[in-house]
Amino acid sequence: MAAAGAVERSFVEVVGAERERPRHFREFTVCGIGTANAAAGAVKYGESAGGFYYVESGKLFSVTRNRFIHWKTSGDTLELVEESLDINLLNNAVRLKFQNCVLLPGGVHVSETQNHVIILILTNQTVHRLLLPHPSRMYRSELAIESQMQSIFTDIGKVDFRDPCNYQPIPSVPGLSPGSATSAAWLSNDGEALFALPSASGGIFVLKLPPYDVPGVVSVVELKQSSVMQRLLIGWMPTAIRGDQGPSDRPLSLAVHCVEHNAFIFALCQDHKLRMWSYKDQMCLMVADMLEFVPVNKDLRLTAGTGHKLRLAYSPSMGLYLGVYLHAPKRGQFCVFQLVSAENNRYSLDHISSLFTSQETLIDFALTSTDIWALWHDAENQTAVKYINFEHNVAGQWSPVFMQPLPEEEIVIRDDQDPREMYLQSLFTPGRFINAALCKALQIFCRGTERNLDLSWTELKKEVTLAVESELQGSVTEYEFSQEEFRSLQQEFWCKFYACCLQYQEALSHPLALHLNPHTNMVCLLKKGYLSFLVPSSLVDHLYLLPDDNLLTEDETTISDDVDVARDVMCLIKCLRLIGESVTMDMSVMMEMSCYSLQSPEKAAEQILEDLITIDVDNVMEDICSKLQEIRNPIHAIGLLIREMDYETEVEMEKGFSPAQPLNIRMNLSQLYGSSTSGHIVCRSVCKIASTRFLICRDLLILQQLLMRLGDAVILGAGQLFQAQQDLLHRTAPLLLSYYLIKWGSQCLATDVPVDTLESNLQHLSVLELTDSGALTANKFVSSPQTIVELFFQEVARKHIISHLFSQPKAPLSQTGLNWPEMITAVTSYLLQLLWPSNPGCLFLECLMGNCQYVQLQDYIQLLHPWCQVNVGSCRFMLGRCYLVTGEGQKALECFCQAASEVGKEEFLDRLIRSEDGEIVSTPRLQYYDKVLRLLDVVGLPELVIQLATSAITEAGDDWKSQATLRTCIFKHHLDLGHNSQAYEALTQIPDSSRQLDCLRQLVVVLCERSQLQDLVEFPYVNLHNEVVGIIESRARAVDLMTHNYYELLYAFHIYRHNYRKAGTVMFEYGMRLGREVRTIRGLEKQGNCYLAAINCLRLIRPEYAWIVQPASGAVYDRPGASPKRNHDGECTAAPSELGNSGRLSLNANRQIEILELEDLEKECSLARIRLTLVQHDPSAAAVAGSSSAEEMVTLLVQAGLFDTAISLCQTFKLPLTPVFEGLAFKCIKLQFGGEAAQAEAWAWLAANQLSSVITTKESSATDEAWRLLSAYLERYKVQNNLYHHCVINKLLSHGVPLPNWLINSYKKVDAAELLRLYLNYDLLEEAVELVSEYVDAVLGKGHQYFGIEFPLSATAPMVWLPYSSIDQLLQALGENTANSHNIALSQKILDKLEDYQEKVDKATRDLLYRRNL
Repeated sequence: MAAAGAVERSFVEVVGAERERPRHFREFTVCGIGTANAAAGAVKYGESAGGFYYVESGKLFSVTRNRFIHWKTSGDTLELVEESLDINLLNNAVRLKFQNCVLLPGGVHVSETQNHVIILILTNQTVHRLLLPHPSRMYRSELAIESQMQSIFTDIGKVDFRDPCNYQPIPSVPGLSPGSATSAAWLSNDGEALFALPSASGGIFVLKLPPYDVPGVVSVVELKQSSVMQRLLIGWMPTAIRGDQGPSDRPLSLAVHCVEHNAFIFALCQDHKLRMWSYKDQMCLMVADMLEFVPVNKDLRLTAGTGHKLRLAYSPSMGLYLGVYLHAPKRGQFCVFQLVSAENNRYSLDHISSLFTSQETLIDFALTSTDIWALWHDAENQTAVKYINFEHNVAGQWSPVFMQPLPEEEIVIRDDQDPREMYLQSLFTPGRFINAALCKALQIFCRGTERNLDLSWTELKKEVTLAVESELQGSVTEYEFSQEEFRSLQQEFWCKFYACCLQYQEALSHPLALHLNPHTNMVCLLKKGYLSFLVPSSLVDHLYLLPDDNLLTEDETTISDDVDVARDVMCLIKCLRLIGESVTMDMSVMMEMSCYSLQSPEKAAEQILEDLITIDVDNVMEDICSKLQEIRNPIHAIGLLIREMDYETEVEMEKGFSPAQPLNIRMNLSQLYGSSTSGHIVCRSVCKIASTRFLICRDLLILQQLLMRLGDAVILGAGQLFQAQQDLLHRTAPLLLSYYLIKWGSQCLATDVPVDTLESNLQHLSVLELTDSGALTANKFVSSPQTIVELFFQEVARKHIISHLFSQPKAPLSQTGLNWPEMITAVTSYLLQLLWPSNPGCLFLECLMGNCQYVQLQDYIQLLHPWCQVNVGSCRFMLGRCYLVTGEGQKALECFCQAASEVGKEEFLDRLIRSEDGEIVSTPRLQYYDKVLRLLDVVGLPELVIQLATSAITEAGDDWKSQATLRTCIFKHHLDLGHNSQAYEALTQIPDSSRQLDCLRQLVVVLCERSQLQDLVEFPYVNLHNEVVGIIESRARAVDLMTHNYYELLYAFHIYRHNYRKAGTVMFEYGMRLGREVRTIRGLEKQGNCYLAAINCLRLIRPEYAWIVQPASGAVYDRPGASPKRNHDGECTAAPSELGNSGRLSLNANRQIEILELEDLEKECSLARIRLTLVQHDPSAAAVAGSSSAEEMVTLLVQAGLFDTAISLCQTFKLPLTPVFEGLAFKCIKLQFGGEAAQAEAWAWLAANQLSSVITTKESSATDEAWRLLSAYLERYKVQNNLYHHCVINKLLSHGVPLPNWLINSYKKVDAAELLRLYLNYDLLEEAVELVSEYVDAVLGKGHQYFGIEFPLSATAPMVWLPYSSIDQLLQALGENTANSHNIALSQKILDKLEDYQEKVDKATRDLLYRRNL
C-alpha cells in the first residue's frame, strides 16, 4: 500500500466553525432607488453564495496566503466574510442591506488589483462597485507575524455607497430580463467596471462604470444576435432597435473570460445553445448547440432549458475550458469543452468529455483544468458532493465526498442514564451541532423571551439547561408525582428541544455553493449557516467508507503493485464492511465502553462475535466466511492493513525551526495554519480519521476472533493460527485503543483557566526548569472552546509540524506552492504521530500540563496506563502533578516515586533532570528527586517533602553531598512544621559540617522567633555545644537588643548547664550594650537587672573563681551603636571575646584584657541604678547617661541637682566631692541672683535631696534652702585641709558673691589662714584686715572659740602662730597705694595689732622661759 499517500480517492467534509459564537456582523444600509412596494413585487430569489480567492493565496510568502472571501445573499441582504487559515482576522464580517432592491443570485463578483480589492454587486435595480484596500497595502511589513490582523472590511464604514462613481441604477431600456437569475461582472485593464446582464428583449446588455479615479460617463452596450450594437447613454431615452428576436436566447448562465484588452462573454441560453460574444467588437463569435452532445435530445428540443449552468476554467498551458451542465428531468449531463481559436477571429469548441449523473437538483459545480466538482441536493434533503477527472476517468465513476451527517434523530436513553445529561452530551459534543443552531433553537424554545445570544459554548450550555428546566417546571401542575413520571416528563421536554435543534441544524446545513481555489486545490462548501472544508481521506478510510458500487470498480493497482495482495486487501475490506454493517448500536457501545472502562477489547470483540452469530438472520456470517475463502493470505493482508494504520515511529520529531533558515522565513512559517479555523479543521480531520480507524480496528478484531473460531488450516495456512492469535490480535488491540484515545481527546473540551492559575502553574514549571519547552506556553484566549487536541495543535504541535515539513524542502521555499490536499494530509499525519500514545515523545501530555488541563490530563493517563508501556514514568510524573493540583498529595507522592524508576529511560524525564549549565552533580535519580522536592516545596507540602527526601536518602548511599542536601531538606521542613525534636535529630545526622552549622543557626533563629526557647535550651547539642553558643552570641550581637532576647536565651542556656560564670559574662555584656545602644529608661532598667543577674551568678561561684573578663576600651563592641563586623557565616571577625567558650583568658596583641570581680560588678550595678535615677528625674539625660563613666555621671547628677545621689556615687567609686560642692555653690549663686522662675525650678531638685530639717515658713525661699543644703554638706562631709570649704569659697569669690556669715564663721573655725589667703587672692583688703584683726584678738584670747583656737596665747598653753606671710602680703598690698588714706588707716590698724601682739608674745615667751628655768 505504498501508493496510498499519492492517491486522493475521496474527500471528507469537515465543518469549519461549529463551536464559534454566532458571527458578529457589522451592519450597513445601502439606500436604493425604488420603493418598498416595488421590492415587494419583485421576483423572489433563493439564497445564493460564492467565494473569491486571492491570486497569490497559494504562495508561501504572500500576505494573502491561505486567505479568501466568501459571501451569502438572501433577499436584500449581502453578507461578506473574509477568512484566513493563517491568522485570525478582525472585523472580517459585514452585512449590507440594499433598500428596496433584491440581490441577484450569484450577483457578487470580486476582483483584485495591485492596490485594491473591488467587489461588484448586482441587484434587480442597481449595480455597485465597492473599493477596499488590498491586504498587501494594509500592513507595514510583508510578513504577517501577528496572531491577529485587520481584515480588508475593517474600514468599510468609510465607504460612500451612494457615490455616483461607484453606484448606478440599471436602465429601464433595454432593461433587466424578468426573473433573470444570472449575471457576470469584471474589471477591464483600464479599471472600468463592467456588468453583463440578460436583456429584457433577449440577449445581453453590458453596463460600464468608468474607472473610480477617472471622470467618465456611464454607458450601456446591448449585444444582439444580429451583431448590431446599440449604445444607450444615461439620461437619454433612445429608440430601441428591435429585430426578429424571441426570448429563446435569454441567457440562463453567464461567464466572462478576459483576454488582454478584450472580454469574451459566454452565455448558455434557454434554447440550449452556447453563445460567445466579444465585448470589444460587440459581436457574437460563436454559437454552439449543446443538444448535439446529448444522446437523447428530442424532448429537450421541444422545451425551454432550465437549470443549465456554465463554468470556465483557464490554464496557461492548456487554455480555456468550458464546463456545461445540461439539466433534464431525472437526469443531468456535464459536457467539458476546450475553446479552440482559428483564423479570422473564429472560434470553435473541442469536446473533451461528457459525464452523466442521475442526481436531481444540481446546486453548483466547479471546474478546473482536470476535474469537475459537483454539489447536489435531493428531495430527501440529503447533500451530495462528488468529483471526477474528466480526462482520465474512462468508466465515468465519480469519486465521493463523505459528507458530515446530521445528528441522529432519536437518542436512546437507558434506564440507568439521566435524560438531561445524555441530551446535553449529545447537543454539546464537538462535531455534532453548530452554535448557531443551538442559539436559534433556544430562542424559539423560549417563545420570544429576550435572551442574549452572544454566548460562549459554556454559557450556552447553561442557558439551554435553564430554559428546558424552566419549561419543564412551568408545565408541572401537581406538587407530587413519581420519579418515573418526572423522568418521562423530563425526557419529553428534552426531546422537544433536541428536535428543534435538529430542525435548525438541518436548515443551516442546506448547501448553497462550492468554492474551489485552483491555486491550492482547496474546496470549500458554502452552506446556509456555516462554511465547511473538504479534506482528503487516506486509502484505508477510502476503501472502508466507499459505497459498494464504487468498490467494485476500484483500481486495485492503487492498493499494491502485487495484484494478489491487492485482491486480498479488497476482500478483507469487504469482510470488515460486512461486519461493520452488522454491528448494532448496542454492540458498538459495548466496545466503546470496554475501552473507556479499561477492559479487554479482545473479550469485547469475542462477545460481539457471539452476539452476531446469535442474531445472524441474513446469513451474513456465511457471506463473510465465503469471502474469507477468497483471501489467499489473510495474515499478510491483515498485517498490511495494520501497518498502514499504525503511526508508531522510532524517531521523535525535531523541535522548532531550523536556525539555518533566515529569520523572516522562520517568522513567516510560524504563522502558517495558525488561525483558529485551521486548528479546528485539522483537529476535526484527526477526529474523523480516528473515528473511522476505530471502527476498522473494531471490525478487524471481530474478524480475527472469527478466524480463531474457525481455526481452519485451509483458510489460515498451516502453522499460522498461533501467529494470528499471538501477533496480529495483540497488535490490533493497542491500535484500537490508540485511536479510541485520540478520538476521545478530539471530543474532550479544554477548560478555561484563570490568569492567576496560569501564573501559579508557570511558577511551578519554572521550578522544574521546563518553561523553555515549547509544550508549556500559557494558553491564549480563544473565542470558542477548544478540544484538548485543538489546544495542543495551536499551542505546540503546529510549529513542530510546520518546521518539520519545511526543514528540508525539495524546492526553494520561495517557489514552494501550497497544495491544500497535500498539506492537510501531511499536517494531520504528523499530528497523529505526535498524538500517538506509543511514540517516544510526550509533547501532548506536556501541553496539557503546561496549560493547566489537569482533569483532562488525569483522564487521559488513566485511559492510557493499563495497555501502553511507553513513557510510563513521564505519565506517572504528570499524573502526580494532577494530584498535587487536586489536593491529593499522598497519591501525588506515590506517582512521583513510581516515576523515579524510569529516570534515564525517557526523554521527558531526562529533560526534567537536565541542569541549566549541563553539569551532572549527582546521579540522574537523585537529580530527579531534587526537582520533585523543589516542586513540593513550592506547592507547600512539607510532609510530602519529608517523606520523599527520606526515601531518597537510601538512593544517595555514600554520596555525602547528596546525603547532606536531603537531610538538610528534612530538617528544614520539620522545622517549618514545628517538629522541633525531629528537626534537631535530622540536624545531628547532616554529614556536612558547613550545612550543619547553617541548619543549627536556622534552628536557633526560628525557635527564638517562635518563642519556643525551652526546646532550644534543653536540646543536648552533642558535639555542637560550642557551635550553638557561638551562633547565639553572633545573633545576640547582630540584632536589635530590645526586640530579640538572644542574651537572655544564652543566659538561660548557661544556667541550664550550671555554667554560672558564662551566664554572668553574658548578662554583663548585655548590660554594657544596653547602656551603649539603648538610650531609654527601659534600656537602663534592663541594664540594672542584667548587672544584678550577673552579680547573682558570680555569688554562686566560689570566690576565687568569681570573676569575668571585659574587653578594654576600643574593642569591637566598645563603640556605642556600632554592630560588630562578621564574616559570611555570621561569625565575628574580631579576636575571641570575653565570652570565649573555653573560659580561659584570650590574649591578643591588639587588645587589653580587664578582669572584673564581684566588687567591680557591684559598682557597675550601683552606677546603673544611679543612671536610672538620673533619667527618671531628667528623661532628656537618657541620650548620654547610658554609657557615661562614674566621673561623667557625677557631673550629670550635679547638673540635674541630684547632690545626694552624686555624693553617694562619689563615695562608691572613691571620688572627691569637689564637683558636688562646686556645683551646689554655683546653683546657690544662680538662685541668689535669679528671678522667680529660677526659684520655682529649684524646688524640684531641692526636693530630691534630703535636708536635715525642713523649714516651711513663708520667709524660707529656695535660695535659703540651697544655702542650708550647702551648709549641711560642709558640716557633714569634712575632709583634711578643709578642701570643700575652700572650693566653695573660691567658687563664690570667683563669681563676686559676698560670703555668707555662716560660711565665714565656719571656715574661720577650720582654717582662718586659708581664708585670709583667699581674701588676698581676690583683693578683699578690708575683709582681710578685719579677719587679721579678729584673728590676732582670738590668738590673744579674745573670741578664740570662733577661730577654733582651744588655748589662746599664754605661758602655760601650747604655742600659737600667725600667718605672717599672708599678713606681710596684706601690708604690702595696702602700702602700694600711699595716696589712699583708707588703706593707710587699715595698714596702721594691722601694725598696731601686730605691735600689741608682739608685746604680748614677748611677755608670754619670757614667762615660759622663766617657768622652764625654775
